[in-house]
Amino acid sequence: MNSSREVIDFQSNDDVFQETLKLLEWPRLCFQLSTFAVTSQCRRECKNLKFPPDVESSQLIIDKTIEIGELDRVLEGGLSFDAIHDLEHILLHCHKGGMASGEELLKVAETLRTARKLRRQIDDPLLRPKLTNFLSNLATLPDLQKLLEFGIEEGGRVADRACYELSQLRRKSQGSREERRKILMEIIRRFSSSLQDTIISERYGRSVLAVKVGASSQINGVVHDTSASGSTVFVEPQSVISLSNRIAGIETKIFEEENRLLLKWSGEVGKNFETVKELCRIMLDLELLLTRSRYATWLGAIPPVFDQEKDSSFIINEFRHPLLVWQESREQGDVVVPISLEVSSKLKVVAITGPNTGGKTVALKSIGLAVLMARAGLFLPCEGELSLPWCGQLLADIGDEQSLQQSLSTFSGHVIRIRRIIDAITEYSGLTVVLLDEVGAGTDPSEGTALAIALLTTLADRARLTIATTHFGELKSLKYSDPRFENASVSFDSDTITPTYHLQWGIPGKSNALSIARRLGLDSKIIDQAHKLLDHQNVADVNQIIKGLEEQRARQQSAAEDAALLLARTELLHEELLTRWKHQSQKSAEIEEKGRKKLETSIREGQKEVRALIRRLRDKGASGETARRAGKRLREISNDSLPKSTSKTKLDWFPKVGDYVRVTLLGKAGEVVSISPDGLQVTVLCGVFRSTVDLNGIESLDGRRVKNFNSVVEINSSVSLRTTSSIRTKKNTLDVRGLKVHEAESVVEEKIRHSSGPIWIVHGIGTGKLKRGLREWLNTVNYVERVEDAERQDGGAGCSVVWIS
Repeated sequence: MNSSREVIDFQSNDDVFQETLKLLEWPRLCFQLSTFAVTSQCRRECKNLKFPPDVESSQLIIDKTIEIGELDRVLEGGLSFDAIHDLEHILLHCHKGGMASGEELLKVAETLRTARKLRRQIDDPLLRPKLTNFLSNLATLPDLQKLLEFGIEEGGRVADRACYELSQLRRKSQGSREERRKILMEIIRRFSSSLQDTIISERYGRSVLAVKVGASSQINGVVHDTSASGSTVFVEPQSVISLSNRIAGIETKIFEEENRLLLKWSGEVGKNFETVKELCRIMLDLELLLTRSRYATWLGAIPPVFDQEKDSSFIINEFRHPLLVWQESREQGDVVVPISLEVSSKLKVVAITGPNTGGKTVALKSIGLAVLMARAGLFLPCEGELSLPWCGQLLADIGDEQSLQQSLSTFSGHVIRIRRIIDAITEYSGLTVVLLDEVGAGTDPSEGTALAIALLTTLADRARLTIATTHFGELKSLKYSDPRFENASVSFDSDTITPTYHLQWGIPGKSNALSIARRLGLDSKIIDQAHKLLDHQNVADVNQIIKGLEEQRARQQSAAEDAALLLARTELLHEELLTRWKHQSQKSAEIEEKGRKKLETSIREGQKEVRALIRRLRDKGASGETARRAGKRLREISNDSLPKSTSKTKLDWFPKVGDYVRVTLLGKAGEVVSISPDGLQVTVLCGVFRSTVDLNGIESLDGRRVKNFNSVVEINSSVSLRTTSSIRTKKNTLDVRGLKVHEAESVVEEKIRHSSGPIWIVHGIGTGKLKRGLREWLNTVNYVERVEDAERQDGGAGCSVVWIS
């Protein structure tokens, strides 16, 4: 008995982790993942999914999964791994000098050809940098592929073109067989009455005729077989025996020649054993990435974001348990109720309370699976923001550890498992998450409560996060004495005696045992007496909890009022700025219109006077004095039409590198990229078009030749306001995925006209055509200041941020 306990006590950390995987039903999730794989080797790999050793490896898997998922969605029919075969045994057999069959060698050729096709489809350093780098050293051995496909026909038969001698032998064999068939057909025609049928049969590799027993003497030959009824004998006529012997000899030579070629080609495969083996490994990893992506699409999952800061938080919104999603979709199960979790860096322990069958254990397993899926590089079925630290160790004590064989009670089993968990935490230096179900249960409630409090306090010092389910009321009050503790509960409808499975944050739950008992018809006197005893025993704890809840509610109410005031002032500020911007824009337009009309009037008057001067000069009676006065007036008109270039004008406005100006001759806006050394010319970039123009050929974006005055709005406020213009919201986010470039331009332009801050445009990655088209167009819009990729948590390369000037 003692020896069995020692075996349990001294299990390795890996054994504890494997036990945790079983408790969280991780193998079931891996099986579900494997159903989205194509090849048998990928299905095996999914069922034994390995965990990356560090956060960089997990992040790389996630990045490559995103890239391959985008490509799989844009390709018609998606990526195909149907012709990728499991070559492990074939390669090993060839490497040891064995001979592979034609079908097996054809599988090698098909795998090489498919790997080359996949590399061509994936290779794009701009759109898929991680996958392109992953396949950069992939060798697909085109010469070996061509050799095998040239020598082997579909079905695995060695082709005639593979060897001249083989083709000659096969022609001889075919000719001899045709000659034998003719002889046998002539015998059938002559002795048809002696035959059971007119079909040429085969016995033991020899061509025979079905002869009636009574007429067997009429056909000379060798009897090779007799029918089951004994009424028919199968005779090889004497006239074809020598011919059949010759055919057998030819077939033997054909067999030997085919084996010689197959052995030769098998040797070539064996020479490239390491290269083909590495190709198979890369193809397996690639298909595993595609399987992850397709599983994520089916789940409606999003990629996790790892918070690598020292004080990291858990933010998981609307997580749906993937095993329950499978039951709902494939097995007509109940609708899955999602849970949300937000644990700040200061929180170390969360106590989940509530009635039995209320969903506490499901919530516990859901959180554990979320941590495991993120570490394994799988997407999580969540909504909205998703951020959590990378945890290299997850340990759990869930379920009943009772064992009659090892003389362990329920309490003893829990204690032994918890001891192994603490030992594992001590030996591991990284972040650890611990899940405990019914902590301290199975013994005297007072001692169990004391043990649970001591255990959770210890874990708060050693583990990053501990989540425990409990019925002990004392654990609910720890939150109000230790800021590292938090309460959560699963709600329960006591009227219908059914759980709602909603996880409520910050609120301790009740066991509802008395309500359930009353609903089920237990004597009301017993229920009333139980209420009195409960009130007498727990009044102090209840008052403490209520006091803490009231203080917390007051703080939250105050924070909510401050937030509402801040929001109202922010909206007023936004309206005021928007009104002033519209007024300024209208005023600029009016000034520009007045200037244009004044210029048109001046041009018309100048043209009228020039025409009058020309008529005077053409007059036959015009003298030299008249010509002199006319020339003087023309020079005055010319000087008046030129822009006034004074030292003050030069100081008023002068373009700088990086400024956006309008080229008046082209009517397009662009960025000043360089200024000539003499300062008389500038180079302007309009989209992809670069032009060098004089200073008088450009103007500022508001249409004037002087420097824009800065309109500064000063608003005094006693509250420090934080602008929301640089924060992505639903109002400033526009999804144009699936649209064509010209359609997206129209939608984006309409959005920009009614916006006053940055806009997030979600266009996806895909082939990059939509992104490039929008970027090129936006660079030509004069009121767009700049366009750049969004932050990684806002979409990264699949989302562009447009800043409006």
